[in-house]
Amino acid sequence: MRPAPRGPAAATGKVRVIGGTLRGSRLPVVDLPGLRPTPDRVRVTLFNWLAPVLPGARVLDLYAGTGALGIEAASRGAAEVVLVERNPVAARSLFEQVRRLGIEATTGVRTDAALRYLAGTPTAFDIVFLDPPFEDAAWESSARALSDGGWLSPGALVYVELPRGTEPAMPVHWQRHRESAAGEVRYILYRSEASPELSSPHPVR
Repeated sequence: MRPAPRGPAAATGKVRVIGGTLRGSRLPVVDLPGLRPTPDRVRVTLFNWLAPVLPGARVLDLYAGTGALGIEAASRGAAEVVLVERNPVAARSLFEQVRRLGIEATTGVRTDAALRYLAGTPTAFDIVFLDPPFEDAAWESSARALSDGGWLSPGALVYVELPRGTEPAMPVHWQRHRESAAGEVRYILYRSEASPELSSPHPVR
Protein backbone atom coordinates (compact mmCIF):
# COMPACT_ATOMS: atom_id res chain seq x y z
CA MET A 1 0.00 0.00 0.00
CA ARG A 2 1.39 3.40 -0.95
CA PRO A 3 1.24 5.88 1.94
CA ALA A 4 -0.65 9.13 1.43
CA PRO A 5 0.83 12.47 2.51
CA ARG A 6 0.09 13.53 6.05
CA GLY A 7 -2.37 16.33 6.68
CA PRO A 8 -5.52 17.21 8.62
CA ALA A 9 -8.52 14.99 8.04
CA ALA A 10 -11.53 16.20 9.98
CA ALA A 11 -14.28 13.58 10.05
CA THR A 12 -17.84 14.88 9.73
CA GLY A 13 -19.57 11.55 10.29
CA LYS A 14 -19.24 7.82 9.87
CA VAL A 15 -20.56 5.05 7.65
CA ARG A 16 -20.82 1.50 8.87
CA VAL A 17 -19.94 -1.84 7.34
CA ILE A 18 -23.31 -3.57 7.06
CA GLY A 19 -22.37 -7.23 6.59
CA GLY A 20 -19.68 -9.89 6.72
CA THR A 21 -16.75 -10.34 9.09
CA LEU A 22 -16.36 -6.58 9.67
CA ARG A 23 -20.05 -5.93 10.23
CA GLY A 24 -20.65 -2.91 12.46
CA SER A 25 -17.22 -1.36 11.88
CA ARG A 26 -17.37 2.41 11.43
CA LEU A 27 -15.54 4.29 8.69
CA PRO A 28 -14.98 8.06 9.06
CA VAL A 29 -16.32 10.44 6.44
CA VAL A 30 -13.70 13.13 5.85
CA ASP A 31 -14.98 16.65 5.23
CA LEU A 32 -14.05 17.08 1.55
CA PRO A 33 -15.92 18.50 -1.47
CA GLY A 34 -17.45 15.76 -3.59
CA LEU A 35 -17.01 12.99 -1.02
CA ARG A 36 -20.38 11.26 -1.04
CA PRO A 37 -20.57 7.86 0.65
CA THR A 38 -23.09 5.42 -0.81
CA PRO A 39 -26.09 5.37 1.59
CA ASP A 40 -26.71 2.31 3.75
CA ARG A 41 -29.93 1.31 2.02
CA VAL A 42 -28.30 1.48 -1.40
CA ARG A 43 -25.40 -0.67 -0.21
CA VAL A 44 -27.83 -3.21 1.25
CA THR A 45 -29.50 -3.56 -2.16
CA LEU A 46 -26.21 -3.59 -4.06
CA PHE A 47 -24.62 -6.30 -1.94
CA ASN A 48 -27.77 -8.41 -2.11
CA TRP A 49 -27.34 -8.24 -5.90
CA LEU A 50 -23.66 -9.19 -5.62
CA ALA A 51 -24.06 -11.95 -3.02
CA PRO A 52 -23.90 -14.89 -5.49
CA VAL A 53 -20.59 -13.81 -7.03
CA LEU A 54 -18.76 -11.79 -4.38
CA PRO A 55 -16.98 -14.58 -2.41
CA GLY A 56 -13.56 -15.09 -3.97
CA ALA A 57 -13.98 -12.21 -6.45
CA ARG A 58 -11.32 -9.71 -7.46
CA VAL A 59 -12.74 -6.23 -6.85
CA LEU A 60 -11.70 -2.74 -8.01
CA ASP A 61 -13.07 0.31 -6.16
CA LEU A 62 -12.04 2.97 -8.66
CA TYR A 63 -13.17 6.11 -6.79
CA ALA A 64 -12.87 4.73 -3.28
CA GLY A 65 -13.55 7.81 -1.11
CA THR A 66 -14.37 6.46 2.35
CA GLY A 67 -13.87 2.88 1.15
CA ALA A 68 -17.46 2.00 2.03
CA LEU A 69 -17.91 -0.16 -1.06
CA GLY A 70 -14.48 -1.78 -1.27
CA ILE A 71 -14.21 -2.51 2.44
CA GLU A 72 -17.75 -3.92 2.42
CA ALA A 73 -16.68 -6.25 -0.39
CA ALA A 74 -13.64 -7.38 1.59
CA SER A 75 -15.83 -7.96 4.64
CA ARG A 76 -18.11 -10.21 2.58
CA GLY A 77 -15.43 -12.49 1.21
CA ALA A 78 -13.81 -10.86 -1.81
CA ALA A 79 -10.43 -12.46 -2.46
CA GLU A 80 -8.78 -9.14 -3.37
CA VAL A 81 -9.86 -5.51 -3.29
CA VAL A 82 -7.95 -2.64 -4.91
CA LEU A 83 -8.86 0.83 -3.65
CA VAL A 84 -7.98 3.81 -5.87
CA GLU A 85 -8.29 7.32 -4.43
CA ARG A 86 -6.85 10.57 -5.79
CA ASN A 87 -7.38 12.95 -2.86
CA PRO A 88 -4.40 12.69 -0.46
CA VAL A 89 -6.45 13.45 2.66
CA ALA A 90 -9.18 10.96 1.78
CA ALA A 91 -6.55 8.39 0.81
CA ARG A 92 -4.72 8.74 4.11
CA SER A 93 -7.95 8.30 6.07
CA LEU A 94 -8.95 5.33 3.92
CA PHE A 95 -5.63 3.54 4.22
CA GLU A 96 -5.60 4.12 7.98
CA GLN A 97 -8.93 2.30 8.22
CA VAL A 98 -7.65 -0.61 6.12
CA ARG A 99 -4.68 -0.97 8.50
CA ARG A 100 -6.88 -0.55 11.59
CA LEU A 101 -9.27 -3.26 10.44
CA GLY A 102 -6.46 -5.60 9.36
CA ILE A 103 -7.82 -6.25 5.87
CA GLU A 104 -4.93 -8.18 4.38
CA ALA A 105 -6.56 -8.79 0.98
CA THR A 106 -6.90 -5.05 0.32
CA THR A 107 -4.44 -2.92 -1.66
CA GLY A 108 -4.59 0.88 -1.66
CA VAL A 109 -3.35 3.03 -4.52
CA ARG A 110 -3.15 6.80 -4.37
CA THR A 111 -2.93 8.42 -7.78
CA ASP A 112 -3.89 11.80 -9.22
CA ALA A 113 -6.72 10.33 -11.30
CA ALA A 114 -8.55 7.06 -11.81
CA LEU A 115 -7.88 7.28 -15.53
CA ARG A 116 -4.14 7.44 -14.84
CA TYR A 117 -4.48 4.18 -12.91
CA LEU A 118 -6.38 2.62 -15.82
CA ALA A 119 -3.61 3.70 -18.20
CA GLY A 120 -1.29 1.23 -16.44
CA THR A 121 -0.83 -2.49 -16.89
CA PRO A 122 -4.29 -4.09 -16.68
CA THR A 123 -5.40 -6.79 -14.29
CA ALA A 124 -8.78 -8.42 -14.85
CA PHE A 125 -11.36 -7.75 -12.15
CA ASP A 126 -14.64 -9.57 -11.54
CA ILE A 127 -16.42 -6.60 -9.94
CA VAL A 128 -15.78 -2.87 -10.38
CA PHE A 129 -17.32 -0.03 -8.38
CA LEU A 130 -17.58 3.06 -10.60
CA ASP A 131 -18.83 5.88 -8.39
CA PRO A 132 -16.95 9.10 -9.24
CA PRO A 133 -17.82 12.50 -7.76
CA PHE A 134 -20.92 13.64 -9.59
CA GLU A 135 -19.31 16.93 -10.64
CA ASP A 136 -16.54 15.00 -12.45
CA ALA A 137 -19.04 13.23 -14.74
CA ALA A 138 -16.38 10.56 -15.32
CA TRP A 139 -18.70 7.61 -15.94
CA GLU A 140 -18.27 7.35 -19.70
CA SER A 141 -14.50 7.92 -19.83
CA SER A 142 -13.90 5.46 -16.99
CA ALA A 143 -16.19 2.87 -18.55
CA ARG A 144 -14.38 3.12 -21.89
CA ALA A 145 -11.00 2.76 -20.19
CA LEU A 146 -12.19 -0.30 -18.25
CA SER A 147 -13.69 -1.92 -21.33
CA ASP A 148 -10.93 -1.11 -23.81
CA GLY A 149 -8.00 -1.63 -21.47
CA GLY A 150 -8.55 -5.26 -20.50
CA TRP A 151 -9.57 -4.57 -16.90
CA LEU A 152 -12.69 -6.78 -16.88
CA SER A 153 -12.86 -10.55 -16.59
CA PRO A 154 -15.47 -12.43 -18.69
CA GLY A 155 -18.91 -11.64 -17.28
CA ALA A 156 -17.55 -8.93 -14.97
CA LEU A 157 -20.00 -6.73 -13.09
CA VAL A 158 -19.68 -2.94 -13.02
CA TYR A 159 -21.65 -0.90 -10.48
CA VAL A 160 -22.38 2.69 -11.53
CA GLU A 161 -23.83 5.36 -9.23
CA LEU A 162 -25.05 8.65 -10.72
CA PRO A 163 -27.65 11.40 -10.35
CA ARG A 164 -31.23 10.48 -11.17
CA GLY A 165 -32.00 11.46 -14.75
CA THR A 166 -28.42 11.00 -15.99
CA GLU A 167 -28.06 8.60 -18.93
CA PRO A 168 -24.37 7.94 -19.72
CA ALA A 169 -23.36 6.11 -22.88
CA MET A 170 -21.86 2.84 -21.69
CA PRO A 171 -20.02 0.28 -23.86
CA VAL A 172 -22.46 -1.48 -26.17
CA HIS A 173 -21.63 -4.95 -24.81
CA TRP A 174 -22.48 -3.96 -21.24
CA GLN A 175 -25.92 -5.24 -20.28
CA ARG A 176 -28.02 -3.84 -17.46
CA HIS A 177 -28.37 -6.55 -14.86
CA ARG A 178 -30.10 -4.57 -12.09
CA GLU A 179 -31.20 -0.96 -11.60
CA SER A 180 -32.85 1.07 -8.85
CA ALA A 181 -32.96 4.55 -7.34
CA ALA A 182 -33.00 6.18 -3.91
CA GLY A 183 -33.82 9.85 -3.55
CA GLU A 184 -31.84 11.74 -6.18
CA VAL A 185 -29.40 8.87 -6.74
CA ARG A 186 -29.72 6.28 -9.49
CA TYR A 187 -27.64 3.12 -9.41
CA ILE A 188 -27.12 0.46 -12.06
CA LEU A 189 -25.32 -2.87 -12.09
CA TYR A 190 -23.97 -3.76 -15.54
CA ARG A 191 -22.39 -7.00 -16.67
CA SER A 192 -19.85 -6.91 -19.46
CA GLU A 193 -21.35 -9.92 -21.18
CA ALA A 194 -23.85 -12.69 -20.50
CA SER A 195 -22.87 -14.91 -17.59
CA PRO A 196 -24.93 -18.08 -16.86
CA GLU A 197 -24.48 -17.93 -13.08
CA LEU A 198 -25.97 -14.42 -13.06
CA SER A 199 -29.11 -15.34 -15.02
CA SER A 200 -32.25 -14.39 -13.14
CA PRO A 201 -35.99 -14.62 -13.85
CA HIS A 202 -36.50 -11.30 -12.07
CA PRO A 203 -36.81 -8.14 -14.20
CA VAL A 204 -34.46 -5.20 -13.88
CA ARG A 205 -35.93 -2.77 -11.33
